Order: sequence, then structure tokens, then C-alpha cells
Amino acid sequence: MRGICSCFDNAPGYRIDNVVKSTTSVPLLLEVAQELATALDAEDRGNRIVAAIRRVLPADGVSLLRMRGQSELIPIAQHGLAPEVLGRRFPLAEHPRLAQICESAAPVRFSPDSPLPDPFDDMLADFPIEGHTVHACMGCSLRVHGQLYGALTLDAEAAEAFDDVDPDLLAALATLAAAALHNADLLHRLELDARMQGALAADLARDADTRRGSYLIGRSEAIEAIRSEVDLIGPSDLPVLITGETGSGKEVIARMLHAASRRAERPLVYLNCAALPASVAESELFGHEPGAFTDAKSKRLGKFQVADGSCLFLDEIGELPLEIQAKLLRTLQFGEIQRIGSDRPTHVDVRVIAATNRDLHAEVAAGRFRADLLHRLDVCRLHAPALREHAEDVALLAGAFCDDLRRQFGSGPIRISEEALAALADYPWPGNVRELHNVLSRATLLACTQAGHGDTVILRLRDLGADFPRGRAEDAGRKLSQSANCQVTEANAAQPTGPLRPAVEDFQRRMIQQALERADGVWARAAEELGLHRSNLHHLAKRLGMSTRRASTRN
Repeated sequence: MRGICSCFDNAPGYRIDNVVKSTTSVPLLLEVAQELATALDAEDRGNRIVAAIRRVLPADGVSLLRMRGQSELIPIAQHGLAPEVLGRRFPLAEHPRLAQICESAAPVRFSPDSPLPDPFDDMLADFPIEGHTVHACMGCSLRVHGQLYGALTLDAEAAEAFDDVDPDLLAALATLAAAALHNADLLHRLELDARMQGALAADLARDADTRRGSYLIGRSEAIEAIRSEVDLIGPSDLPVLITGETGSGKEVIARMLHAASRRAERPLVYLNCAALPASVAESELFGHEPGAFTDAKSKRLGKFQVADGSCLFLDEIGELPLEIQAKLLRTLQFGEIQRIGSDRPTHVDVRVIAATNRDLHAEVAAGRFRADLLHRLDVCRLHAPALREHAEDVALLAGAFCDDLRRQFGSGPIRISEEALAALADYPWPGNVRELHNVLSRATLLACTQAGHGDTVILRLRDLGADFPRGRAEDAGRKLSQSANCQVTEANAAQPTGPLRPAVEDFQRRMIQQALERADGVWARAAEELGLHRSNLHHLAKRLGMSTRRASTRN
């Protein structure tokens, strides 16, 4: 109503009190206002306006036209005119009556004998096409904040039809029409913007999923088990706690859970709790009001409010300060947040997915994590397996990463040599999938410098870096072979018999144990003697069932 009144105030030559004094004006204005209140879009409102005007005023035809550009009117609604009117365009240069209406700030009434052609001659729907020209015509420009928006026209066959029509009433109707159409246009644009922003957010979310990965790669039992659990838990609204080592794919599992949920149409909101200083953690989670603290110059929505209706992924939740954990617990219990500086709680509907590489039960025992918060989070638990627990998936992961790197670097096809792939499969991967991606990224960058544009890029053992030194495996094999010959020479009578594999594994155990004894239990020195990287030696010892704790021959 305020918008309509402001448009009234801006209508030159019109005073609202003049219309109120008229006994016929008030019912008409009320009727038009009621019609507008029930209308939805600009077209619907326009149709209701012209129909209401024709019911009350003695017009055979009413049209509502909108300005397009600077020199043309297009009809958006009509009543009593031929249907073809809505398909026509009315350039002001070709229709002097419309041009005169648009130029005037006040209503314009043309005399019956005006030489100016009427744009709606022979278009009155209730009369035959030929011989029934318009003899009464008046109109008013539609203006919003002083700017020309369109025009309202009234036409009749009888020359005296508009003799008793109050120009102020027509100005009021034009002002109502301009305000209603303008507001409808604003709402339409806002709806379009909202849909565009929603589509953009969805596209960005899909793009982020593509770049970060939104599905687990692998065919191992461990990966298949995760997929089954995601299918089971995803559609519910229960909180989920994802555990696992750094780089094992916890965020990918969180994105899979979100994609399987009923909230998948909204983007997943992400917050890294490990990157939050205690001083800003509360504001990031719950938001703040202007003036809540020194730097709070404007209102800020926290992640919980941004994620309302969606899922919130709290990564590294084990790093969250204790004082924030209590407030997070209340949000999980009651679905309410309270911005800093506000005395009113706000309800939110958020599904929380948390992840950690810490043992939260141990953190509770140490007093660094709240037991009640852990119980709230640990409703459904998923464990992201370490890469060494599904080493059979290394080749699949490497292939997928190489395909991504090919697009990223704009190179030719990327292939991995058998020697390099064997080394990747045998590596213990303390950094898990993230480390594998980093190793392949560096190797690809190095190998691309040695290949021509568009040529096939081959990743070899030498490209993998210091943890995969060229020739070290062959040196280790030669040393083991030499040692084996010495052992057989010295104890030929004790030469083992039976299957080869158990004999080789037993020999490897004895070699590692002897090297550890000579290195006084120091794995790094033993690995150097055997020609292996320390992590590879640890991995081999675990596979052989040996303890990887520090060994020592001293009492």
C-alpha cells in the first residue's frame, strides 16, 4: 500500500482527496484494489484492471500498454477490443494519439472531431469491423517515480461517452495500474533472480563435486561396504560421524551422504573446524548481530543458518574449542541457534555430518571433547578406510587421477609404467588418497616437460620422487640375493625345502631382523642397509607379520 501511495504522490495533476470526494470513485477504486490484491503476475493484474474499468466506466474498449524502449508501446491487456490487438505493436511515431498521451503527465481527452487517427479504429469487439470508428477517446500515461512506464486508453463509439468521466478518476486508475504492474514486474524479476541464483548454486555445487570428487573410486570390499552404508544412512536425517586418517576420503563420503539425502537439491555447506580460531568460531557457526563486538559492523549469517534446509559438513570437528562444543550441543538437541549479540533464538533445520581423524573417545577421556556432544554426533558412524587397507584400488585411483590431470594440464594421454604402478601399489601411503594424488600430480608435471605437445605422457619410476628412488628396489634385490648365497654356502645342510613363497618370506624376516640387530633397532638405518625406504621397510615388515615397534638387541 505504501508503494501505491508513493506512486499517487508522484502523479502530477492528481490529488487523492479529489477522488475520495467523488461518490462514484470510491467503489471503483476499492473494486480495482481488490482485484489487484488477488492477482498474481503482471498479465493477470492487467486483465483484472481493464475488466474492472470497463464494468464501471462507459468505455467500449480499454487497453493497457507498456513502454518498450523509448518509442514503442506493446499491449499487455485489453477488454472490449479485438483479440488481435495483443499481437500488435504501436510505434509512437505512427500513432500520434498515443504519443500525445505519453507526453502528457495529466489525462488527455480527444475531441470527437480530432483529425488524429485512433489506433483502435475498427477494432471494437462489439461492433462490425467496417464503419464503426472510434468517436470518443481518452487516455493517461502510466508513470512510476516520474518515469514513463506505459499508457491506459479508453475508447467508445458514442461521441459523448466520456463527457461525465472525471479526469482525476482516470489519473487515479492509471496510478493504481502503474503501481500494480511495476510491483508485479519487480516480483517477477526477484523470482527469476532467485531461480537463477538457485540454478547457479546447484551448478557450482556440481562443479565443486566434480573437482573435489563426489564418489568413491574402487572395487575393494572396503569401498563397497562404504557405498552400502551410504545407501542405507543417506536418506535419513540422522547425524553422521565419519572417522578415518587424514586424506582417506572423509569429505567424499560426506558429499555422497548429502547426494543420497532428501536435501540434495540444496548445496552442501562446508566448514573446516581446524581452521577456526577460537575467537571467530562462534560467529562462523552461529553468526552475529551488528555491534556484537568491535569488528561486527554488519549482520552475519552463521553456517547453520546458511545450511538451513540442507546439510552442514563439520570437518575436523575434534579441533573445535570446548566452549563452542556446548553451544553446538544445544543446536543439535533443540535445532536452535542464537547469533552473538541477539537475545532471540532462531530455529534451523540442518543435518550435521561431522568428520575427524582423531579418536574422539580418547579425546573425551583426556578432557578435550565433550562426551554428550560425542553421543549426539555418533548416531551413525562411517569409517573411511586407509589406502593401505584397500591397496588393490591404487591402480583404479591412479587411472582416475591421471585422467583428471590430463584435462588440468592439457596434455596428451597419461600412462603409468608397470614399474611405477608396482611401486605405487607397494607404498604404504601414510597420506592416503590425498598423498597419491599429490605424487601423481608432481610426477605428471615432471613427465610432461619431457613429452611433446599432445604426445602420450608416461609416468616412470624415476618421476615418482624421492620416496620411490630409481634402482633402489633392484639394489635391494641384489643384496638379498647375495646374502642368500652366503647363507646357503654356510648352511647348505639346512637348506629349506617345500613351497617357494613361505621360504622367501621366512628368509625376508631373518634378513630384516638381522639388519635391525646390526642397526641397534633403528629402522631408518636398517632400511638404508637393505637399500629400502623406511616406509617401504615398515610396509614389508607388516606384510610379513613382524612388529614395527622399535627393536633393540639391548636389555
